[in-house]
Amino acid sequence: MLLQDEVKQILGNFDNISSDKILEILAQIQHHLKSNITQQYLQGKIQAIMYINDDAEKKKLCKNLKPYLEWYLQGM
Repeated sequence: MLLQDEVKQILGNFDNISSDKILEILAQIQHHLKSNITQQYLQGKIQAIMYINDDAEKKKLCKNLKPYLEWYLQGM
């Protein structure tokens, strides 16, 4: 499946997609960011969320990163 399709799937069904899958896709999007500072910022956020054990908290924090998914689609 293309990255673009996976992003659309996540945005269309965000609440039913696992946090780990969302983080996996965000990690792939990270490489498309033009600014190194922004790439590092997103990488730090992804890593911090990965260490959380509470799935509800992980999902809540993933929602804060939703704009990166939307940005990726806008650039397509």
